[in-house]
Amino acid sequence: MSVTVRIPTILRTYTGGKAEVTAEGQTLSDVLADLDRNHQGIAARVLDEDGKLRRFVNVYVNDDDVRFTDGLKTPTPDGAGVSIIPAVAGG
Repeated sequence: MSVTVRIPTILRTYTGGKAEVTAEGQTLSDVLADLDRNHQGIAARVLDEDGKLRRFVNVYVNDDDVRFTDGLKTPTPDGAGVSIIPAVAGG
């Protein structure tokens, strides 16, 4: 399954400055693994040492926050959009 992954500005150094890239996979976990194969190092910024989504990184498949669906097991149907959004703090 081919999906479009929207890359936040802070991670674009891994994608050669591209705001969107494609990745393959049937689940979010598969997509992140494919993304890391093609843009080495990006998964370490999205996943923690235990392979779980980092606490301050939000990921959406289409319009669904994966924290409220199946997490890394969330299906990524062909043509889906995946958005990686780092949390922003401030006041």
